[in-house]
Amino acid sequence: MESTGMNTAPASSGATPVPAATAVAVAPVASADVTVPSPAPAEAPDLVTVPARQGLEAVDIIRRAASRAGGVGPVLHDGSGDTLGFLVPPGTADAWDMPGSACTQTNGRGMRFGDVSPTAGDTGWLLPPEAVGPVTDPEVLRAALGEAARLIEAADNCR
Repeated sequence: MESTGMNTAPASSGATPVPAATAVAVAPVASADVTVPSPAPAEAPDLVTVPARQGLEAVDIIRRAASRAGGVGPVLHDGSGDTLGFLVPPGTADAWDMPGSACTQTNGRGMRFGDVSPTAGDTGWLLPPEAVGPVTDPEVLRAALGEAARLIEAADNCR
């Protein structure tokens, strides 16, 4: 099958194609898992996707800075794409312009919250919704991603 750079799903699934660079898959939820109904599209969070190395640094930066409003919200890890996805308030995608990252409107698609633990190499929650705040503040995330990029650059230049 030829790759088009899009994450496509069968038309019957109701999924909307998302560019592969910004797609973050969620581990399947078994029917026995308790799921929260998807929020209405106006309430659904957006998703900021970044390279895993930068995202992990940003998570550490936010968690260490106790004074940062709200702390870090739920974070997805996409093992196959080596990316992290931060849930941020709806509307963030409209003004997100940080190089090296992408922000996608979810409109509630694919947002299934349950007791799903990722297995090694799979996609799943790095920080599940029940363990952290509701979403990450976009300004806090932007500052942490900038600081993470500077730390990574400095570390890479020391080699």
